[in-house]
Amino acid sequence: MIKAQSKLNDARLASRIGYQFKQPELLQLALTHRSVSHKTNYERLEFLGDSLLGMIIANYLYHAYPHENEGRLTRMRATLVRQEALGKIANDLKLSQNLILSTGELKSGGHHRESILADTVESIIGAIYVDCQDLKILEAIVLKWYVPYLDIIEPSDQLKDPKSRLQEYLQARKKPLPVYEVVDIQGDAPNQHFKVECIVDGLPVKYGEGSSRRFAEQAVAADILEILEKKS
Repeated sequence: MIKAQSKLNDARLASRIGYQFKQPELLQLALTHRSVSHKTNYERLEFLGDSLLGMIIANYLYHAYPHENEGRLTRMRATLVRQEALGKIANDLKLSQNLILSTGELKSGGHHRESILADTVESIIGAIYVDCQDLKILEAIVLKWYVPYLDIIEPSDQLKDPKSRLQEYLQARKKPLPVYEVVDIQGDAPNQHFKVECIVDGLPVKYGEGSSRRFAEQAVAADILEILEKKS
């Protein structure tokens, strides 16, 4: 029964990822945190996935922005591959429910920790490549994950974080500035998970989560920006 449930969960995850593994053990390895095993974990796949992701995003930006210089392209790539962006993709793929963690890591909120989720996205990228050995297939999958985020990145604002952009958006419209407050902290330092609420005039209270107060604030600011930009 447990094995059947595990296979069902793997099938659902494969569907969300958009790739069916020929070697399912690679997906299992990509989900296995080092707290479970120091020898058999996702770190080698993460190493590979990190380089592959950087190349895929660099190639996309090179062709999508033919008139931008190297410096701006580099900063745009950094925005798209940083922990915050990967954490969002992990949430889109609902990876937290499939992570393989030790009991201690699970109790400390590891399945919601942005750093672990970001690492897992990279390890899955590495696992897909090892399984298919086809860069074109991998590129199509990764860029599909990025669809919600590729259209909103602009060469002019790639250096500005979501909090700064939200503040500028509200100031330009003479609106009150957002108010952030930590409403929950799980785990012990340095492995804590923060939940922050953000109050913006005219909107329902929104919440963001992350491995630090800053990451949680950035996450909720990004969500609010998306809502406001859709309204305008």
